[in-house]
Amino acid sequence: VSPPTAAHLSDEDVARLGAELDAIRDEVLASRGAKDAAYIRRVIAVQRGLEMAGRATLLAARFPAALVAGTAMLSAAKILENMEIGHNVLHGQWDWMKDPDIHSTTWEWDFVAPAVGWKHSHNDLHHTWTNVVGKDRDVGYNILRMDEDIPWEPRHLLNPVVNAGLAPIFEWGIALFDLELDAVKEGTKSKAALRADLKLLGAKFARQIAKDYVATPGLAMLTGSGKQALLGAALANATRNVWAHAVIFCGHFPDGADTFTEEMIEGETRGDWYLRQMLGSANISGSPLMHIATGNLSHQIEHHLFPDLPSNRYAEVAVKVRDVCERYGLPYTTGPLWKQVGSAWRKVFRLALP
Repeated sequence: VSPPTAAHLSDEDVARLGAELDAIRDEVLASRGAKDAAYIRRVIAVQRGLEMAGRATLLAARFPAALVAGTAMLSAAKILENMEIGHNVLHGQWDWMKDPDIHSTTWEWDFVAPAVGWKHSHNDLHHTWTNVVGKDRDVGYNILRMDEDIPWEPRHLLNPVVNAGLAPIFEWGIALFDLELDAVKEGTKSKAALRADLKLLGAKFARQIAKDYVATPGLAMLTGSGKQALLGAALANATRNVWAHAVIFCGHFPDGADTFTEEMIEGETRGDWYLRQMLGSANISGSPLMHIATGNLSHQIEHHLFPDLPSNRYAEVAVKVRDVCERYGLPYTTGPLWKQVGSAWRKVFRLALP
């Protein structure tokens, strides 16, 4: 069963659409090379420079200017690492380089959620079952009502409060979400597997705490800036979390991003899968700097179509995908950041009610 926005397409149309999108993907795969590799290495170098400079500046954080500058640089470093580097490396976008230091099997990001658990819940589950209510756990993350097909419960009245509280601690919400406690409760995930995941989470938690809340403030104590450096590290993490939360919600929940029932994906073809990715995602328009800051998830439609293509190529791919949408009479949902954030939040408030 096709969604209403694609009901005018025949099976032959969908097959042709799939072939066109396959051709776009193959063209990028065949043209990856030194320029792309130089890009990701340059971004990593910039990110590490920002982090080192930010932490060094926080050693003098008892001076307000140093606190502001250090926090800003560390925030930017964390955003860049999570969005343009970590998220995309863990998708396998750079595995073709055969660089053991920039590979989906070896990268551990600056996020409290262990990479291995996130790859399972995000790459394996979310990207396979994008926006299929009942299969894609990311539709509401088991705590929010983000679709009308999710039965309303009185607790959903707190939708806006829960979402506002989730934003500054987003990395912790994702870490708990990746434990799949709902699957343990249902009996589809063993307690032994949960214990293994908890062990990984504990080790990652210790690493993050040691780096942000022990090492940096500890060194800053030598200059009388310990408390201020601790504040700067906490603000940097909160800033990164709020930004990541906003980008993710803009890509999945604004008006125009469709959801699907399990019946609608029965017998799904390659073309149908592509169609679901396009209709279930939304883009953010903006400057090249904004695109980098979002990890190019401002091109969420292109990312869901081609999650393993290098993120620096999404801008050129977007032109071709938009043309495909226009020729097949399909919506291409996009808008500026403020509009997409507002649209997602309207949904949070609207679905709080029966």
